Amino acid sequence: MMTDARYPIGTYVEQPFSAALLQERLLDIRFLPNLLESALLNLDAMQQDQPIREGAWTIKQIAHHLADSHLNAYIRFKLTLTEENPIIKPYDQDTWAVLPDSLNMPSNYSCTLLHALHHRWHYLMSVLNENDWSKTYYHPEYEKTCTLWYLLGLYAWHGKHHVAQIDALRKSKGWE
Repeated sequence: MMTDARYPIGTYVEQPFSAALLQERLLDIRFLPNLLESALLNLDAMQQDQPIREGAWTIKQIAHHLADSHLNAYIRFKLTLTEENPIIKPYDQDTWAVLPDSLNMPSNYSCTLLHALHHRWHYLMSVLNENDWSKTYYHPEYEKTCTLWYLLGLYAWHGKHHVAQIDALRKSKGWE
């Protein structure tokens, strides 16, 4: 039983490539927008402005963060497919989370964006061959070379992680 409220589904654990896990992760990517939409269903503006825990982002900021983060991941994915071990550009997610669009715009805009993005990203990934998953990029912030397989796993987890945070807050507040 996970007791750390920051990680209701645990932290990301990298796993070796397998065809079965690939299919599972592709479905995670494809259906994340639906999961987020369900997590946000019937939450009013005041509820969406609630932080998921003390000192954390609000539900609305999380929805916008998912769009920001997954847009960056999609770009990193395409750079890795088209360049030899590209150096990706990090960004400050906490600073992005306090920009006016993340604070003031309704979360449904990010849900709409995620639907289109994930549909396109899922298609791209579903036509790759096994060798493509071992292509790499370099992350200068972490001083680490990562594979596309790692990136897929991380973002399949990332979406479920943030939806679980929203679901946990809904449950704790009786908003189910």
